[in-house]
Order: sequence, then C-alpha cells, then structure tokens
Amino acid sequence: MMPSLALELPVHYLKPAEIFISDQPTLVTTTLGSCVSVVFFHRRPRLGAICHALLPSSHESDDKFKFVDSSIAWMLDHFIVRGLKPSQLQVKLFGGSDMLESFREQSSATIGQQNIHKALEIFKDRGLQITSSNVGGIYGRKIFFYTHTGKILLKRIKKACWLDQGK
Repeated sequence: MMPSLALELPVHYLKPAEIFISDQPTLVTTTLGSCVSVVFFHRRPRLGAICHALLPSSHESDDKFKFVDSSIAWMLDHFIVRGLKPSQLQVKLFGGSDMLESFREQSSATIGQQNIHKALEIFKDRGLQITSSNVGGIYGRKIFFYTHTGKILLKRIKKACWLDQGK
C-alpha cells in the first residue's frame, strides 16, 4: 500500500550536498539529475536517512556531504552509533541520470554512471543489499521520502527546456 501524500507532515527540501536524518515523521523531497540519493531506513526505531550527493569520491574534501562515499559512510556511522546494524537497513538508490546529450556521447563513464558505480561498490564492500532502486537513463527524478515508513514516491522528469529570455 502506497502512502498518501499526507499534508500534515513537515516537508523538508533536500538540497545538493545535504543529508537529512530523522526519527520524526517527515516528508523529504529532492530533485536529481546526475546526482544520487541514497536512502537508509530502519524499521525498529523508524529512523530514516537520505543524502543528495553530487560526485563519487571525496578525496579528503571538507565538504563531505557533496560526495557519495563520504555521505554513505557518515549515514552508516549514524546508524551504528545508535546501536543499529547496517545489515538490518532498507537500502535504496536513486538518480545518476545522463540528462544532457553532449555528456551521453562521451566514451568514458559520465558523472551519473560514476555516482551509481561508487554507491554500488560501497554497498557491496559493506555487505548491504539494495531493496529498491531507480538509476541511470536519460531522465531526472523527483523523489519524495517518508522518513517514518521508508516509502518512496518517484516522479520522472522527462524533459527540460530553456526558457526564452524575452526575445
């Protein structure tokens, strides 16, 4: 059963390079192109976490939430500190699209593909099993994450266009 769009829930818009973690019912929404969102949910305390990562690897950057690797590590540490086992998490992955034609034509992996690969590599290394994902392709996504249920509502963004500047 899909959750209704409960208007009484607080709504948080997750911006790029941010993480949101809560055990309070909240609707978190974000919009993804080549960026990825990793979602973790633990049923027992009803604790949900989501990141909006722009690039695959941090390389010791101060802005750790900007990167897939350091965002995942930070969120996992938050669950472990609370005495929760990562093996009991629902793990979800979204985004990593190649929306711009000029980047899709490159022979090397695009940023979206690199972000997906990095997340999957970390999940494998940490023994985490993905319970849901929607990644890649040429369209963006808008996701709605219900922190108290772990449910995700996903909308595809099929086309972007430039608006005329008054010409």
